[in-house]
Amino acid sequence: MEEDILRRIGTIARALDSIANVEFKEIELNRGQYLYLTRIKENPGIIANHLAELLSVDRTTTARAIQKLEKNSLIEKKNDQKNRKIKHLFVTDKGEKLAQKIEQENAYSNELALTGLDSVQRAELTSLLQIVEKNVSTNWYFVKNGGKREY
Repeated sequence: MEEDILRRIGTIARALDSIANVEFKEIELNRGQYLYLTRIKENPGIIANHLAELLSVDRTTTARAIQKLEKNSLIEKKNDQKNRKIKHLFVTDKGEKLAQKIEQENAYSNELALTGLDSVQRAELTSLLQIVEKNVSTNWYFVKNGGKREY
């Protein structure tokens, strides 16, 4: 029987999410919202639709996360100069400090998870996971836009 790689990836992701949720409990944000905050920091001025696509999540989920981040004064919305309906997202000073903590936790978790792998193995794993990520993202867009997968 072939190894269920996606199950292992899911187990790793859930374990890391659980660790982060415990370590960041006092800020009342879950791991998913951490991802939004760090992606906004990495992409100042991003709009909600592009953020949703970047994270491969639906717009409703993105809107809820943005609302919570804004309520906690971690991000702010600024109107587009040409189209007032478009809101650009930016981290606040408070959000910047928190994003830095999250990035430190992420770097620590990455290093811990990759313990025992040499630089060649790490590069190979990164390359392979990029291929898997691209395949899954492509399929996600297909399904999101009404496509039906045949098993």
